[in-house]
Amino acid sequence: MQHELPLSGIVVVELGDSASAPFTGKILAELGAEVWKVERPSGDSSRGWGPSMWKGSGAAFHALNRGKRTISIDIKDREQLALLHQLIAERADVFLHNLRPGSAAKYGLDAESLRVTKPELVHCEVGAFGHTGPMNTLPGYDPLMQAFSGIMSITGEHDGPPVRAGVSIVDFGTGMWAAIGILAALHRRTSKLDGAAVNASLLETAIAWMSIGVAGYNADGTPGERHGSGVAFIVPHRAYSAADGDLIVSCGNDGLFARLSEALDRPEWADDERFATNAGRLANRAEIDRLIGERLAEQPREYWRKHLQDFGVPVAPVQTTAEMVAHEQTKALGIIGAPSEDEIGVVGLPLSFDGRRPPPLPAAPDIGAADADLRAGLGQRGGGHPGADGLSDVAPERRGAGGPAGGDDERPAAGRPTAGGVGQRDTNETSDDIDQRGSGVGDE
Repeated sequence: MQHELPLSGIVVVELGDSASAPFTGKILAELGAEVWKVERPSGDSSRGWGPSMWKGSGAAFHALNRGKRTISIDIKDREQLALLHQLIAERADVFLHNLRPGSAAKYGLDAESLRVTKPELVHCEVGAFGHTGPMNTLPGYDPLMQAFSGIMSITGEHDGPPVRAGVSIVDFGTGMWAAIGILAALHRRTSKLDGAAVNASLLETAIAWMSIGVAGYNADGTPGERHGSGVAFIVPHRAYSAADGDLIVSCGNDGLFARLSEALDRPEWADDERFATNAGRLANRAEIDRLIGERLAEQPREYWRKHLQDFGVPVAPVQTTAEMVAHEQTKALGIIGAPSEDEIGVVGLPLSFDGRRPPPLPAAPDIGAADADLRAGLGQRGGGHPGADGLSDVAPERRGAGGPAGGDDERPAAGRPTAGGVGQRDTNETSDDIDQRGSGVGDE
C-alpha cells in the first residue's frame, strides 16, 4: 500500500543559492512537494564547492538539491523573468528565495507584488541580518552570524581563540526555520484561504541558538565563556581522552554522576561535598575534570563505552565521519543512501511517518535539466518527484503529478515587473542578485 506524503500536490518554486534556502527546498521535496529549482545560467554556487566533487558538481550541491526539477533562468533578462513569473502564477503554492536585499522587489518577486494577484501564495524570504533594522540590506554568511550572534565567543578552548562550529549550524538551522514557517503558512491557508509572507534569517536563527546563553546573561549579567567540548552549566558534560581515542561523558544530574563515580570505581566522589552536586562540580570544574580524565586514560575507548553504558551513564565515542557512516546504528536507521556508480549516497529526511521514512529522492540534476519541460508544459499538469504519490521511484522528468493544492491552471497571471524595474538585461550589473548567504564551506 502506498502512503501519500504530507506535501503531495504542493508546488514550490525555489530561487535559492548556496545552502540555507536550498536546504529548505530539500526538506519540502522530501516531504512530498514538487520543487522547481531556479538556477542562474552559471549554476548554483554550491556546484563549484570543493574539494569533494561528484559528476562535475560539488558534493554539497548533491546533498542539498536532490529530487528537484532544475531550470535555468537569468532573471535580468525580460523574457526569462516573464517565464519565471508565469511559472509562479500558474503552478506555485510556495515561492522561496534568498535574493539579495531589494532584489526581489526590483524584479517583481517580492511578496507584495506577487500576492496582489495571487493572495493564496506562500512567499518565503531567507535573509541574512533580518528583514528590518539598520543592517537588513547587508548580505551575510554562516560564519559571520556565528561571530555576530556570540556563538563563536563561547565556542573553543577556554584559553584559545573563538572558533566556528564545524558544520554550518546557522545555514541549516535557517533552512529548517524557513521550512517550519512555510508549513505553518500552508496549514493556515487550509482554513483562511490566504497565503502569507514568511521571513527567516541567518541572524535570527543564530540568536535563537543562543537562547540559554541570553537567558543566563539577562538573569545575572554573566557573559558566556568557552569550555572546549563542555558547556557552562553542567559538569561533567564533555570529551575526555581514553587510552586510544576520545569519548563524551554526560551527567545531566547528580544521580548520573553517582553512577559514573561507581562505574569508575571512585564511589567517594559522590559523597565529596566538592562534587556531590552540580553546583559543587561547577565550582570545582578543573579538579573533577582532571580526576575523570586520569581514570579514563587507563583503558581503551571501547572498554569505557561498554562499561559506562552498563552502569547507565550516557557516553558516546567521538567518531569520524567514516566511523559514523559505517556504524551499525547509522545503517539500521537507513538515513544515508548507499553510494554506487550512479548515487553519491546522501543523508535523507531525519523523520519517519507511521514508521516509514520517505523514499530517497533522485539524484540532483544538471543545470536546466527541466528547461524543455517548463517551456512546453506551462498551463498543463506535470512534474513531481518520487514519493509525491507514495513510493514510486520514477525520476521527476518522467512522471506526472497533481497540480497545486487548492488551485487549478486558470489562476490569473502574477503581476509583471515594471519597465523601470527590469527592462532588457543590464550589462552594467556585475554582481549577482542571488544572495550567497551561507557558503557552508568547510563543513566536512
